Amino acid sequence: MLPLGEEELYDLLGAAAGRLAAAGVAVHWPRELTRGLTATAVVRPAPGTAADNFDFFKTEELLEFRWQLAFGDQADDPLTEAELDLLAEAHRPVVRLRDQWVLVDPALVRKARKRDLGLLDPVDALSVALTGTAEVDGEQVPAVPVGALARLRERVTGDLDVPAPPPGLHATLRDYQLKGLAWLDRMTSLGLGGCLADDMGLGKTITVIALHLHRGGSAPTLVVCPASLLGNWQREIERFAPGEPVRRFHGTGRTLTGLTGGFVLTTYGTMRTSAPELAAQKWGLVVADEAQHVKNPYAATAKALRTIPSPARVALTGTPVENNLSELWALLDWTTPGLLGPLKAFRARHARLVEGGDPSGSGADDEALDRLARLVRPFLLRRKKSDPGIAPELPPKTETDHPVTLTREQTSLYEAVVRETLARIEASDGMARRGLVMKLLMALKQICNHPAQYLKDGMLTTRTGRPRSGKLELLDELLDTILAESESAGAVLIFTQYVEMARLLEAHMAARGIVSQLLHGGTPVARREEMVDRFQSGEVPVFLLSLKAAGTGLNLTRAGHVIHYDRWWNPAVEEQATDRAYRIGQTQPVQVHRLVTEGTVEDRIAELLAAKQALADAVLGDGGEAALTELSDAELADLVALRRAA
Repeated sequence: MLPLGEEELYDLLGAAAGRLAAAGVAVHWPRELTRGLTATAVVRPAPGTAADNFDFFKTEELLEFRWQLAFGDQADDPLTEAELDLLAEAHRPVVRLRDQWVLVDPALVRKARKRDLGLLDPVDALSVALTGTAEVDGEQVPAVPVGALARLRERVTGDLDVPAPPPGLHATLRDYQLKGLAWLDRMTSLGLGGCLADDMGLGKTITVIALHLHRGGSAPTLVVCPASLLGNWQREIERFAPGEPVRRFHGTGRTLTGLTGGFVLTTYGTMRTSAPELAAQKWGLVVADEAQHVKNPYAATAKALRTIPSPARVALTGTPVENNLSELWALLDWTTPGLLGPLKAFRARHARLVEGGDPSGSGADDEALDRLARLVRPFLLRRKKSDPGIAPELPPKTETDHPVTLTREQTSLYEAVVRETLARIEASDGMARRGLVMKLLMALKQICNHPAQYLKDGMLTTRTGRPRSGKLELLDELLDTILAESESAGAVLIFTQYVEMARLLEAHMAARGIVSQLLHGGTPVARREEMVDRFQSGEVPVFLLSLKAAGTGLNLTRAGHVIHYDRWWNPAVEEQATDRAYRIGQTQPVQVHRLVTEGTVEDRIAELLAAKQALADAVLGDGGEAALTELSDAELADLVALRRAA
């Protein structure tokens, strides 16, 4: 055994190592000498700037971001500043730390020299804490929160303590509703907000009523919702929390005077015009129902909602993302201001890669989606009817696309409009071209529905009584079958995106002696509630509905059939409409019928919607009519050309 001095050890680790290896001499090092150092990127609140709560997140305090080095088996005992200085000054492959020799990787020496990686604002720090990654020198590296930030992550992402149903709740909550209550309670008690994004019909309203009762306190809860939902909210509160005061802040004579606890219900329109009065009231909780109504952060309604202060905010929606990730940003930036940072930075950091995909094929888009999901997941709770154990009592839902052949008149009109409008489109550009494309798509969809809708002539049949529309002819056949079913199953919802088409259908029903009623955007709130009650009680078998006006907020579980007379450009909107019938409380199978004219633009749109629906479970990309205006002339011609059956 030969003792080695420090200089001899350096030589053996340096030039001598190569010569020995070339001579076939293996060098075995003592185990303690080969103990490696590891480096971890850590983020922590600066000393004295944050307690174990989210105060740091709501302030402008910056957080430390730096490399932390430790022995591989002593991650909880990182190197001190003095030890890091010693390591940073090392110019040889071995250094003495903590009374032992340590082999040193040159990369670790560089990190010790440049261990301070800068300061992070609270948004970036939270992103690191929740995603477990950070960008350093252009690369994504593992990163961990330390101290109070780590404790916050544990509280936000840890297991839920499911509470007992609150006193005063006259209902039995399902297991998933109790978990939803526990989640909302955790987020609001931490001073954060959350977005409850369960499928339509899974009971978001009763979960919020339970949250209000569970939180207690004297401050009232403000619910902002579409006008069509005011009656539903009031009935649900009176039914499930009969001891709670409930007041409508809507219409003439509305007032907040003498308000003591309970619920205040208002519409988005009233909230927008009365925002200063609502902002002056102390609220315990503010709830935005059907929160997709404020998905545009620059719109007056969304801006007004942001002016109403509250210690906790809850967004309710069945469709947190309908078209693009900016909508998700708008929702979560209201519930938890600052969570996702400025919109421009959010789109640059997350949205563009997730929505647009990674053309290089490197998988960066999957990584971006995974990072975004880890960041958003604690603040958004979404359950689907199809999830195991969520709603096993729901009966089955059958969806059928019914192909329809155009009549001779429809075919002639369709081909003439395509021919004439494409020629004008090819000769135009810019806004004028986009306007012509939108006009073409609208005209073709109207022709597919019924020539009378396009021509505005009001004639549902030819002078000889023959059908002018293949769709209307098929609708008659479907209704004959549906209305012959049992009293409960023989109730049907018919959705169309065009009020003028709904009026034609209403006239057609009357001519056939079928009792029907029509709900559209201009229907007064009180009248809507009467119509819902009439349908649910069995007085009216056919309910005609404008898709955008009635696609949310109505409980129409008497319907055993849902017919989409025409196709909307967004599958989420159609799903919402279908969920007027297919929701908790439904006891019979639901059949969904979609009428699609063969070989037309509708047929091609149906294919696009199917592809978009497949993507929606991850994150929806941009879509809709606006996207179609950017097609080239050749692509547009292919989209709208009438394909005749062979």
